[in-house]
Amino acid sequence: MQQVRAKKSLGQHFLRDLGVAQRIAETIESGRVLEIGPGMGVLTQYLLRNPKIDLTAVELDHESVEYLGEWYPELKVIEADFLKMNLDELYPEGSFNIIGNYPYNISSQIFFKVLEYKDRIPVCSGMLQKEVAERLASKPGKKAYGILSVLLQAWYDIEYLFTVDAQLFNPPPKVQSAVIRLTRNRRRQLDCDEKLFKTVVKTAFNQRRKQLRNSLQVLAGKGNPILQEELFTKRPEQLGVEEFQELTKLLQVCQN
Repeated sequence: MQQVRAKKSLGQHFLRDLGVAQRIAETIESGRVLEIGPGMGVLTQYLLRNPKIDLTAVELDHESVEYLGEWYPELKVIEADFLKMNLDELYPEGSFNIIGNYPYNISSQIFFKVLEYKDRIPVCSGMLQKEVAERLASKPGKKAYGILSVLLQAWYDIEYLFTVDAQLFNPPPKVQSAVIRLTRNRRRQLDCDEKLFKTVVKTAFNQRRKQLRNSLQVLAGKGNPILQEELFTKRPEQLGVEEFQELTKLLQVCQN
């Protein structure tokens, strides 16, 4: 069977370097693993060799599904859009891990979905656009630090593992790639209302150059004296997860 044609509409760039593929596979050691977008199976082959991994793959591209069926008949492949899947139906109980060479055009959406299942996904790793990887792993005070940085770091320890050169792909993307690993931390709940926490983070970063007293007055109410608190004199990129929780608790009072 011929190789799968990379489709621009699906954000496909097939990794050619087997050494890199093996290193990515080694970021998850055991357990049930869902691979997103296996393509022609460059990462899949190493995951299948690990007897401690129970592997399922989800692939949207029908041509790739046919290719995987021929070359990896032992692999369970679901032809579906990961973003539209109900993972509770696939895994009714217990934990499962996520891995993949993620399509660049939906990588952020993938991580927002991981957050929905944060209490069931202990490890999520894989390769994505370097710029996005830096954003996820960024610490407060950095230019890359943003909404996903805060929301993911509230629940996961994030490691930027290594950079992957564009020439190792077919076709080569216009950007560099990077491999990261998210490992669930010990936090089981926030010290504030979780829904409001998300709203505060998103609202703050939507006007990231403004002081919080300006960007968040829509939540506190214009002229609210709480906006004079010192925390509101900062800009969003200056705040870590703990400070965003404090901010949310202050704003909770205004919501009641």
